[in-house]
Amino acid sequence: MWADGLVEVTAEAELRELLGSPTPRDAGKVRRSLHEHDRQWLAASPFCVISTAAADGTCDASPKGDPAGFTLVLDDTTIVVPERPGNRRTDGFRNVLSNPHVGLLYVIPGRGDTLRVNGRARIVRDAPFFDRLVVNGHRPPVALLVEIEEVFYHCSKSFLRSALWKPESWEPQAAPSRARIAKSLERPDEALEDLEQYYGPRYGDRLYG
Repeated sequence: MWADGLVEVTAEAELRELLGSPTPRDAGKVRRSLHEHDRQWLAASPFCVISTAAADGTCDASPKGDPAGFTLVLDDTTIVVPERPGNRRTDGFRNVLSNPHVGLLYVIPGRGDTLRVNGRARIVRDAPFFDRLVVNGHRPPVALLVEIEEVFYHCSKSFLRSALWKPESWEPQAAPSRARIAKSLERPDEALEDLEQYYGPRYGDRLYG
């Protein structure tokens, strides 16, 4: 590990000296249950990132996306996130089995602020509400049920700094294509042409199959 000249922060007091303390308003904005504004946000959000950590500290952050409103609100303190076909690594799910604490970050395209939800999760394989999780004929094999402990909004500064929603700042070709990444790191025995076809325009046809 590179460490030449590294000056590490090792105490909260030192961290506060460097970054300061939150205002009373920011420190007190955490709530224990959903407000109607939160319900409207979840109904409009098509994307979230779920962060988990195993009992040994192993971490994962997994993106989840579906049509807007894919997160089902059961009540003011309980939400459900359906699982869709993916790479089957189950990193986050395996973390939840040993440590139920999760953090979710909900995004609405074009909005700089985000909704943050922290709580305790359970992996559910069936329940009466699963019929409400069907999309394009796909009924999820499992879902993540989250009992909310904290919910609050985060300001837009990071999105403004990054210009994330400004198309004129986008450079999708700045990094190798998904096909080239797969060829180099994951599927070296497959032809690049085949991978380009696999990850091409028809890739979206297999989202739920």
